[in-house]
Amino acid sequence: MSSPCLVPRGLCPESQPLPGKPECRVGQYVVNLDSFEQLALPVLRNAGSSCGPKHRVCIIDEIGKMELFSQPFIQAVRQMLSTPGIIVVGTIPVPKGKPLALVEEIRKRRDVKVFNVTRDNRNSLLPDIVAVVQSSRT
Repeated sequence: MSSPCLVPRGLCPESQPLPGKPECRVGQYVVNLDSFEQLALPVLRNAGSSCGPKHRVCIIDEIGKMELFSQPFIQAVRQMLSTPGIIVVGTIPVPKGKPLALVEEIRKRRDVKVFNVTRDNRNSLLPDIVAVVQSSRT
């Protein structure tokens, strides 16, 4: 079985923007974009380039408003979703308010299976998710 790649989040409530760079905020939080990109982008790029004959599973938690401040992250996610042999298991937010372009693009892809997680089903979804990942590997 392939090793999953985990993408860390670039959130830092105390962070200050660099001189000349706009501040990226979501609510009370400031996104430390440089730190996020330094951590997340190499992992995403390496996951795509190291695929051999077997499928690889990449877990991205999450593809949401904070992460979408990064254009290189958006490009890396699109590339990963389009690369044969990579199965992406990720989390995206439930639609509310203004739609997030990449999130809606992912949600509408024919090769994406979306599971809506609720309080009632969250403890019973694992077998369904595993079945989808296993069927994608064949």
